Amino acid sequence: MAYIHDLRAKVGHMPLIMTSASGVLFDDHWRVLLQARADTGDWGFPGGYLEYGESFRQALVREYKEDAGRLIEPVKLLGILDQDFYTYPNGDEVQPINAVYLVKLANDENYPTKATETVTTAFVSLTQTPHFFNRQHEKMWQLAREYVKNNGSMND
Repeated sequence: MAYIHDLRAKVGHMPLIMTSASGVLFDDHWRVLLQARADTGDWGFPGGYLEYGESFRQALVREYKEDAGRLIEPVKLLGILDQDFYTYPNGDEVQPINAVYLVKLANDENYPTKATETVTTAFVSLTQTPHFFNRQHEKMWQLAREYVKNNGSMND
């Protein structure tokens, strides 16, 4: 986060292209783990922006632990989302380039989440559609639904 904070100190609210990674974690009932965000209260997939020098996979593991309190392993790239735009409540404008991965748990431990980022997490049925943080998270929801429709299994 220091990288983004330092960058914003120089450029203010001007639109930025930012790289991010998010993960789709299913439970045994094909529900998806979502995060209730502290900044808007809306739902989204755990993940976030890369720090300078990180790969998508490294950022995803770090961000997932911070946002969802779980240590994960990326399994498979589900898609790259690159045509979305968002203005944060503070006025920061971004075009997030997001690598969306199917992930699995690396262990059964739960870790503390960042209170400034996460209110709670919950597994949500794909038959329900929560109010998402932004359009890109709606597209991730569709990627999760398409994965289940086409595969019906985590065994790849």
